[in-house]
Amino acid sequence: MVKHNNVVPNGHFKKHWQNYVKTWFNQPARKTRRRIARQKKAVKIFPRPTAGPLRPVVHGQTLKYNMKVRAGRGFSLEELKAAGIPKKLAPTIGIAVDHRRRNRSLEGLQTNVQRLKTYKAKLAGDSTPEELATATQVQGHFMPIAREKPSVELVKVTEEMKSFRAYDKLRLERTNARHVGARLKRAAEAEKDEKK
Repeated sequence: MVKHNNVVPNGHFKKHWQNYVKTWFNQPARKTRRRIARQKKAVKIFPRPTAGPLRPVVHGQTLKYNMKVRAGRGFSLEELKAAGIPKKLAPTIGIAVDHRRRNRSLEGLQTNVQRLKTYKAKLAGDSTPEELATATQVQGHFMPIAREKPSVELVKVTEEMKSFRAYDKLRLERTNARHVGARLKRAAEAEKDEKK
């Protein structure tokens, strides 16, 4: 008879773990298959760029990434309207459209409108068969998104800069901020006493 409040023994032994082991021996073959698929797709969509349609410049989500710019899903209807491109025409000329996107800032809207206008100016339009025969396909992204690096201004270090004690200044300002109410009250009381 089992004594005390113990777990009833029920060993889980027959797990057939060999059936669930994941192997990656097909990686080299997969690499080849993906490369061939990319080449076939490039031939199929010729002379359009290999990376697909033009995408907008968007900022990453969350506090950590919102300074980064990246390619978005598609241009908003407002951006297309501002650039003078009908929403039904846009996908036919290689512009991605995302009807759900909203423009939260004027800078973002202007950036993407300018991007669309630049693209529109570069379009060949209705090309002749001879022009199509000599056309070259853009490999990779068309009009890639590049973040501007901020320019650094070099300054000569002066004696005044060297003698400045930042920590002391911060402590003083914090003290001033803490005592501002009491000092105002004291000044008001002193003014009242002077009037009497």
